[in-house]
Amino acid sequence: MAKQHSDEKILSYNDVILRQSDLDILDGPHFLNDRIIEFYFAFLTSSHPTDQILLIPPAVSFWIKECPDPATLADFLRPLDLPRRKLILLPVNDNTDVELAEGGSHWSLLAFYRDADPPLFVHHDSCGGMNRSEARRAYRAVASHTESGAEYVECPSMPTQVNGYDCGLYVTAVAAVICEWYAGEGAKDSEGLWFSVVGETITPSRVSKMRRDLLDLVKGLIAKK
Repeated sequence: MAKQHSDEKILSYNDVILRQSDLDILDGPHFLNDRIIEFYFAFLTSSHPTDQILLIPPAVSFWIKECPDPATLADFLRPLDLPRRKLILLPVNDNTDVELAEGGSHWSLLAFYRDADPPLFVHHDSCGGMNRSEARRAYRAVASHTESGAEYVECPSMPTQVNGYDCGLYVTAVAAVICEWYAGEGAKDSEGLWFSVVGETITPSRVSKMRRDLLDLVKGLIAKK
């Protein structure tokens, strides 16, 4: 019965289905799974309704990173229409086993910004570059489909997590900051990008609040059903 309860569908939001087990993850100090990050990316997409921004779900980002065949990857990416996107956010997981669903032990965020000079892929890792090799694999897989000559950098102001389970929350918090920056005046200053905003606002207390905010968001949407 406990397993049946944890598998109960509690919310359908756009194309994302959340279950009771996802709510349980948010209700305690646990590692975020794919579905929670996918849900929040869908929420950010709805909150920033422009085709210039693309937030890629974790499962799609994982396939981009691990796809062994360039021709297959090109066909897979075509519907995403990457060449017209100004801002693309990809969650990066350190799982490399395509047979292992929900694998991996660390999340980070790779952001592409076309209007930087030169166009940039920026990696945001809350664990001191733990995912750097995986992020570079994602960058190499997708770079030629976004902007020829785009460069890769590590975010110089990325804060470090203070425990072993909040990496996914850092991904969601940074994604929110970047989207807010792009939607506001910040995007007019492509030289500075969002680095200082990330360094100043992504604090342990904000990340801890992010978990509560996600839980409240899900519960609020459930109540509206």
